[in-house]
Amino acid sequence: MPHILILEDEPSIAESLVFVLQAEGFNTHWETLASKALAHLSEQPVDLVIMDVGLPDMTGFEACKQLRKLSEVPVMFLTARGDELDRVVGLEIGADDYVVKPFSPREVAARVKAILKRTRQVQTPAVVDSTITSDRAEFAIDHDRKTIAYQQQLLQLTRYEYCLLATLLAQPGRVFSREQLLTAAGVTVDAGYDRSIDSHIKTLRAKLRQINPAAEPIKTQRGFGYCYQPESH
Repeated sequence: MPHILILEDEPSIAESLVFVLQAEGFNTHWETLASKALAHLSEQPVDLVIMDVGLPDMTGFEACKQLRKLSEVPVMFLTARGDELDRVVGLEIGADDYVVKPFSPREVAARVKAILKRTRQVQTPAVVDSTITSDRAEFAIDHDRKTIAYQQQLLQLTRYEYCLLATLLAQPGRVFSREQLLTAAGVTVDAGYDRSIDSHIKTLRAKLRQINPAAEPIKTQRGFGYCYQPESH
């Protein structure tokens, strides 16, 4: 049974979420302070975190940054702020969805189900072989351990970066749109986050350049998206 951590300081909101999620078959744990929620996460893994942005001890954005040092668990933000910039910032620091108050608890429950379904589906991108290489063995993927090596050096990747890179490597030369890459990363496509893919690609490229500054295996196809292009000889 999936375990959901709720981080919300307004009892009326938290209690309604607990009621609906438990009615849908989820286990729930409710905290009002980010510090206590992070302590809970360090002791007990959960399947998803629902997190308010406005918290008494720190912002939800800061809490999410600290959470990402512990886990790649999916995160849904709850907030009264609906500005596009806030949504983009939320995703860029590791959120999977962003719900603006006031909201329907049943809609939140439906979004929780959708996130869990997507993240389970993208744990291992659809590929034929467990290891993907170009003619110079640029990349090697271990799907069991969720790791990717570049030129025989292990990359330190977040869950988003792993899913994005594995998706590109699975079909060399194919151009993926931002929407397709969002889906591969397990992010809600209609949440208005498509441009955040650019930020994730930028970070991926920086990590690859640390190993080989002269190479650029991830290509931009302007107006379309991104693709992995193996080196030719």
